[in-house]
Amino acid sequence: MFRNLLLIVVALLTVSPAFAQAPSAVDREIIKLEHDWSTAWQKKDAAFLQKLFADEYLFTDPEGVTFSKTQDIANTTAATTKVESFLFSDLKVHVYGDTAVVTGLNTIKATVVGKASNGAYRFTDVFVKRDGRWQVVTSQSTLVVPKKK
Repeated sequence: MFRNLLLIVVALLTVSPAFAQAPSAVDREIIKLEHDWSTAWQKKDAAFLQKLFADEYLFTDPEGVTFSKTQDIANTTAATTKVESFLFSDLKVHVYGDTAVVTGLNTIKATVVGKASNGAYRFTDVFVKRDGRWQVVTSQSTLVVPKKK
């Protein structure tokens, strides 16, 4: 009996990866945009951000403060904003027609407008496809606070 159960478990573990879905073309496109966005942020590429952000774009920072497209680009390109490291993990894309929601973890070491912003941040970005291209309409970031032992 135990041997049969073991064989079933091994068979399921072997077959399961075959059923795992590979990222779709849209998922890959959105993930590439996330990476391009991070590169633009690090390089202070206002022209890229101007195209990526929809006119109604709104960013909500970890303290609950909101920034418009113009304000967020100004903060990104400020002389007092410096990025030392930027690492994505746990990216998940959910597509609903012409809308895509991305969640993930962003671990950064940076100074944003003179204020240290080091740490791991959970984020949600919402993209909408307009005129054949994806634009970000909103982004929200929450600092992950380490659990106390």
